Amino acid sequence: MADTQALERSMEPAETIALEDIDVSQPELWRTDSHWPYFARLRRDAPVHYCKNGMFGPYWSVTTWNDIMAVDTNHKVFSSEASLGGITILDQQSDVELPMFIAMDPPTHDVQRLTVSPIVSPANLSRMEPLIRERATKILDNLPEGEAFDWVDRVSIELTTQMLATLFDFPFEERRKLTHWSDVATTIPAPGMLVETVEEKTAELMQCLTEFTDLWNQRVNEPPKGDLVSMLAHGEATRNMSPQEYLGNLVLLIVGGNDTTRNSISGSVYALNKFPSEFDKLRADPGLIPSMVSETIRWQTPLAHMRRTATEDTEIGGQKIRKGEKVIMWYVSGNRDESVIDQPDRYIIDRERPRQHLSFGFGIHRCVGNRLAEMQLRVIWEEILKRFETIELVEEPERVPSPFVKGYQRMNVRVTRKK
Repeated sequence: MADTQALERSMEPAETIALEDIDVSQPELWRTDSHWPYFARLRRDAPVHYCKNGMFGPYWSVTTWNDIMAVDTNHKVFSSEASLGGITILDQQSDVELPMFIAMDPPTHDVQRLTVSPIVSPANLSRMEPLIRERATKILDNLPEGEAFDWVDRVSIELTTQMLATLFDFPFEERRKLTHWSDVATTIPAPGMLVETVEEKTAELMQCLTEFTDLWNQRVNEPPKGDLVSMLAHGEATRNMSPQEYLGNLVLLIVGGNDTTRNSISGSVYALNKFPSEFDKLRADPGLIPSMVSETIRWQTPLAHMRRTATEDTEIGGQKIRKGEKVIMWYVSGNRDESVIDQPDRYIIDRERPRQHLSFGFGIHRCVGNRLAEMQLRVIWEEILKRFETIELVEEPERVPSPFVKGYQRMNVRVTRKK
């Protein structure tokens, strides 16, 4: 971990700091939502930037749309393999080792992804929509009027965790364990954090594995069903996984189904408070909800980055990258690239091309559950607009201090119901 002097250097004003001292991985930049000017500087002055003394070791930052696309769609040169470091800026070897199909290259990646993809088929999504709507209705109808409450906890977490419990056929009354394990899996161990050491993180995730192993043993002795545990237990490419690989894929599916959707739901409320004229547009024309959902996912960018490791000497943006070096695709920066997206810092719910964003990734690792995420956001907003005149932000939210999960820990709001 970087020393105090390195932290102080990296937090100097974005326009005056020496380029070589910029370290956009510092969690404090993300907790305070102050990373934006540093990315703007990198896009302008060093679109492919080398940080020698980063908090998580040396790494390359790829910050513009076209360069990110070039990396994301070239899995042969830019590998996701866990054994080479995995998919986040924190090296897999420095954290809990969790092999998962997103952190694999073909052919293993392809067959494991194919095993679980039927759960988000168009037909299955159509079957799930009434259940999501029923739950959204109940959650929203139980919110207090005229008093402040935490939207993250009462709405965003609750809706997504109920969905996760359904996808895994996990005991419904224990569903908040899934939220906890998701938070543990994405926390960078440090004093004062949810888990303070890698050992503590490992112990928490081993508890997750124990409970899901019990579910596996039940499902493997039953006829195949439509839940994720049954799919993994009976899938030809996954039924002989090691316990670590099973845990890795569980964590991938839990985080993918939880953090991203939950932070986009919260992000939509935050964005509409920051851009009230867009809220006026939405109330006047609920037909804009699908477009608003896509704009939210771009503007929020719930996962700030994905990491790759160079498998050979190569070049991106005129910079020579050597075999074995860490390459970070900053989706959060690419989604604000002025050369590709008009007025990228503005939240515009009726953009001409709202689905033009990097948040789901591209190439073989494009998010498998992207349509489910969009559907949950669409349904919750269809139900919100039926019920509420306003959702007012009471104070600035508390953000997740992480350069990976770009989200909210707490967001106090007050609602006014329609008369």
